[in-house]
Amino acid sequence: MSVLVYAENTGGKFKKSVYEAVSYARAIANQNNTTLTAISIGDVSSDELSALGNYGAHKILNVSNGQLKNFVNQAYAAVLAKAAEAEQADVVVISNTFSGRGLAPRVAVKLSAGIADGAVSLPETADGKFIVKKTAFSGKAFAMVQLTSVNIVIALIPNSYKVIENITNAVTEDFLVETKESDFKAMLKEIIKSADKVSLPDAEIVVSGGRGLKGPENWGMIEELAGLLGAATACSKPVSDAGWRSHSEHVGQTGIAVSPNLYIAIGISGAIQHLAGISSSKVIVVINKDAEAPFYKVADYGIVGDAFEIVPKLIDAVKAYKASA
Repeated sequence: MSVLVYAENTGGKFKKSVYEAVSYARAIANQNNTTLTAISIGDVSSDELSALGNYGAHKILNVSNGQLKNFVNQAYAAVLAKAAEAEQADVVVISNTFSGRGLAPRVAVKLSAGIADGAVSLPETADGKFIVKKTAFSGKAFAMVQLTSVNIVIALIPNSYKVIENITNAVTEDFLVETKESDFKAMLKEIIKSADKVSLPDAEIVVSGGRGLKGPENWGMIEELAGLLGAATACSKPVSDAGWRSHSEHVGQTGIAVSPNLYIAIGISGAIQHLAGISSSKVIVVINKDAEAPFYKVADYGIVGDAFEIVPKLIDAVKAYKASA
């Protein structure tokens, strides 16, 4: 038995979610007294690859193939499955990112594996059982799922497990794998990302606005607060439906699910569809003038009042704190 973890790169760099996944996978390897292998696909520097050894990987497989330079779901899944077979890995860990959500089930099918997507904590492995806590019902609840298959795939929600430094003498090896033409029938031609904004799925802090802001012309204070906090901006579904903000910022059951360390909801009532997308947030702060807003039932902190009065004061307070630091 061994554990394999997929290290997803963005522009040749690893994000925090990768180090979380490696730390998580190393903890599973420790539970089972076995080794951990990390695999990277694409153009990644040797220094970046070796950094995976700082978080517990014993071996690093590097797949550098011109056809695999850009993400191709089916082809990447085939490579991960072959790597798992080569390393005799019966546990595969993948970060539950946008790409990971498509990869995990494909890898599970190829390995005839049980799957736990949306995992939020280490599995319980006592008495020969393998039980994983995961989100359920679009994030409205948690489920304890027992996986009984020989092979197991786990998709870990970003920000649900801490980064743990565990330095090893990891060896990097080139992993040569033949690709099939049939794996490239569906190709991703181009990804265009905003270079000056924090990625919403990866954000540790999110500042989100709702209909209480009354119109797109009032979003300046949301963006200013987010900028000061190094946060991503988000919105509720009615806001994106109205065209006030891009659908790429829509958080909720039918939008993006986030799990930041801090989620600040401004002028959002807290409908159950919205709560489904933010339920994994570690700390929730709500600003709303309606004291009966449903959001207050799940908030860790709440300020009842007019956002147009409170947010500017909050911005001034953050500026004063940063100036004194």
